[in-house]
Amino acid sequence: MSEPPVAGDVANIEAIVRQRLALLSPIRLELIDDSARHAGHAGARGGGRHYSLLIVAAAFAGQASLARHRLVHEALGDLLQSRIHAISIRPLAPEETPTTASPAS
Repeated sequence: MSEPPVAGDVANIEAIVRQRLALLSPIRLELIDDSARHAGHAGARGGGRHYSLLIVAAAFAGQASLARHRLVHEALGDLLQSRIHAISIRPLAPEETPTTASPAS
């Protein structure tokens, strides 16, 4: 298993997440680092380990929630086993786009 990220590595992890999710051609992608809310939790060591994600993509149209989550998990791959401790995912099709951002809802 990989070492927890160091503080300067958080931006790198976020860039990798965005790069991998680009495969889904998102029209909206909001990635929020929620690590501060998990301070003291073993998985929060080093920061950048807890995220909320709002992703809007045509790839989700007609897909059930579980299928949408699987697409995101497949795109993130090994990051979920090594660099990301927890991620809350809100995958939406374009016609479901919320008027205000709320990745954690």
